[in-house]
Amino acid sequence: MAQPLLKLLKLAHPDRPIDVLAPAWVAPVWYAMAEVDSVIETPFRHGTLQLRERWRFARQLRTRDYAAAYVLPNTLKFALIPWLAGIAQRVGYVGESRYGLLNTLHRDDKQLPRPMVAFYAALAQPPAASVPQPAELPRPTLTVEAAQVNAAWQSAKLQVGRPLVVFAPGAEFGSAKRWPITHFAELAGLLQQAIPEVQVVILGSEKDRPVGEAITTIMPFVTNLAGSTALTEAIALIAKADAVVSNDSGLLHIASALNRKIVALYGPTDPAHAPPFADVFRTIYLALECAPCKQRECPLGHHRCMKDIPAGRVMEALREMDGAAVAG
Repeated sequence: MAQPLLKLLKLAHPDRPIDVLAPAWVAPVWYAMAEVDSVIETPFRHGTLQLRERWRFARQLRTRDYAAAYVLPNTLKFALIPWLAGIAQRVGYVGESRYGLLNTLHRDDKQLPRPMVAFYAALAQPPAASVPQPAELPRPTLTVEAAQVNAAWQSAKLQVGRPLVVFAPGAEFGSAKRWPITHFAELAGLLQQAIPEVQVVILGSEKDRPVGEAITTIMPFVTNLAGSTALTEAIALIAKADAVVSNDSGLLHIASALNRKIVALYGPTDPAHAPPFADVFRTIYLALECAPCKQRECPLGHHRCMKDIPAGRVMEALREMDGAAVAG
């Protein structure tokens, strides 16, 4: 979601290298961006200040003599680092009242929040009340070497020449964003009926392993790789997938940046806020009267926004995309 910002910065300053300070778990995504010169991996634990470690990283950044720092998380903790490093231009959103720590402050309307791509891309320009919409911005694009793809396919014991469909049934945000396990299993069965040679692989984090196991219990031909592949391998597998079926999650946006055919399933979140940008995709969103609630768990207890999306509808979307030339 932040890569269009990097593209805009590279267009404005083609001779300036762009380094990224990021947690190790997400570093593979940054490595796959052509605009990134180097990634500095952080050891910070979620929810902790770790002032000593931040000071150490600030000293490291000071020696690199950066012209500007763009702080993407809205937390006070991340704004501390470029301030301690003495970087002259420090750009970001007000977030947690970061007055002084940042000196180029942007603001977002909490009632009408900017789409995520526009939210980050706005940092490339001076603060303004209105910003370019996603369709006006460069698209997120990841690149993966062929050797990485081949190694990932061999490690996963996938057969070259057979169709591959990736399921991403996880969602770090919470259970409300998850399409039901039984629906994923039913979709796998429909795929096997339509394409007997299809390979269906489940990707996700260690937290998603039980969800994957539940799906494979119902449909044993499905391969559960959730929690057993590094993010680098997951990216490489998605890079050559024939289609991806995903909840609103990080893997959805990785698939989008790799320009895969995607069926994106939205329930408690607004698809306009973080849509796919692939050439060919289908968004399924029921737009119930209670949606988008933006809650981690269904506040009404029925979870209809996801449960009422039938597997047959997703299968029909996959069929439509098979010959599609435009997104929809």
